[in-house]
Amino acid sequence: MSSSSSSFENDVNSSSSSCKLPLKRIPGGYGLPFIGPIKDRLDYFYNQGRDEFFKARMNKYQSTIFRANMPPGPFMASNPNVIVLLDALSFPVLFDTSTVEKRNVLDGTYMPSIAFTGGYRVCAYLDPSETNHALLKRWFMSSLAARHHHFIPLFRSCLSELFTSLEDDISGKGEAGFNDISDNMSFNFVFRLFCDKYPTETALGSEGPGIVSKWLLFQLAPLMTLGLSFLPNFLEDLLLHTFPLPPLFVKSDYKKLYDAFYAFGSSVLDEAERVGIKRDEACHNLVFLAGFNAFGGMKALFPALIKWVGLAGEKLHRRLADEIREVVKAEGGVTFSALDKMDLTKSVVYEALRIEPPVPFQYGKAKEDTVVHSHDAAFQIKKGEMIFGFQPFATKDPKVFENPEEFVADRFVGKGGRLLKYVYWSNGREVDYPTAENKQCPGKDLVVLLSRVILVEFFLRYDTFDIEFGNLPLGSSVTFKSLTKANHT
Repeated sequence: MSSSSSSFENDVNSSSSSCKLPLKRIPGGYGLPFIGPIKDRLDYFYNQGRDEFFKARMNKYQSTIFRANMPPGPFMASNPNVIVLLDALSFPVLFDTSTVEKRNVLDGTYMPSIAFTGGYRVCAYLDPSETNHALLKRWFMSSLAARHHHFIPLFRSCLSELFTSLEDDISGKGEAGFNDISDNMSFNFVFRLFCDKYPTETALGSEGPGIVSKWLLFQLAPLMTLGLSFLPNFLEDLLLHTFPLPPLFVKSDYKKLYDAFYAFGSSVLDEAERVGIKRDEACHNLVFLAGFNAFGGMKALFPALIKWVGLAGEKLHRRLADEIREVVKAEGGVTFSALDKMDLTKSVVYEALRIEPPVPFQYGKAKEDTVVHSHDAAFQIKKGEMIFGFQPFATKDPKVFENPEEFVADRFVGKGGRLLKYVYWSNGREVDYPTAENKQCPGKDLVVLLSRVILVEFFLRYDTFDIEFGNLPLGSSVTFKSLTKANHT
């Protein structure tokens, strides 16, 4: 019996088996005040690197649950102490809002200044117990639902411009950087979806993606390293991880972004006012939804998807092209129905979300004393302790997934679909749905849909492609070296 099948059966019986696990003290520690968090921060960013930081401690303590400090630490986070979860069994406690509080934990042990969001704590920072959370999230979901019929045709239109840019760059330069072209396409899609207007027809011009990327950088800098060889580690640590970058430096950029959404997102903002949300507050939430959640997610996800499909090679490309072209021909076009019948294409998207989730971290503060279970033991977490889940380890749990470090394109085809409940990228299980009462991404299904459409449009136009990839502070970089057009186009 395979490891994935046995783990699936074990999980079905987890309620009876977990109570038999020994209750152990959580291993690890935080070190001396100030010194311990600084040491862990330096290990995380420079001495070991992110993945090795977790792997080394997991091996040292022989446990997927342990205590450590998470960046940024002093002087930005008042308390960097967390309990780390690295396995698929314990991780979902972070989705249970009856057990954990999600107030101000989007970015972890620190929270960026609300000056980045017009003085409001936007929905992403609210716990579901707060009144505004349900009001705002229902508005998000209803706004997306009202634009449901635009998703596919609008995104295909934006992708057409992306392919033109890729082909022009390869023709003129011999290669094409995917990230910037993808960012432009993503911002165009998001802005047109909510504002029904090209951003270039507004005061934003072509600056939208750059403005949002700069705004994201100033908020997320404490969680990243730039990897610049000419910048000494101690200096980068001082600049990015010790004191917050001042919102003043992006104030005018943010105002330009806000003004564009305020001027052209009137239908969305009108609906917000009808349900009792102040127009100003609604617009700041809309900017965050469009810029941080949607654009920021696409900025990480789309290059990762193309990277993994590109690395899988021509054999997978042929299989995807055959499936996509056959279904599109039979269905008479790229429709919701057609996309749902592409089993391999769906599996490839889920596999990309599993192996390189766009949001690697989840946090929550224990509302009460609670017990969490790994595969091997039970651990008691005290009320008020911060729980941290590192998703790339949880979704590569070898006791759940066979060959977890490999990109297996058809992993979720057929009976493999049972494993979707271990895909956690959306702040929830893939088999669950966002509601006003939980913290699961309101655009979860849209993200999956758009990822499928990218693959469909690629393999309707091209037979195969070659890429090179690298690492960026937020995700992967992808460069197209060649595109082989489909014979029938």
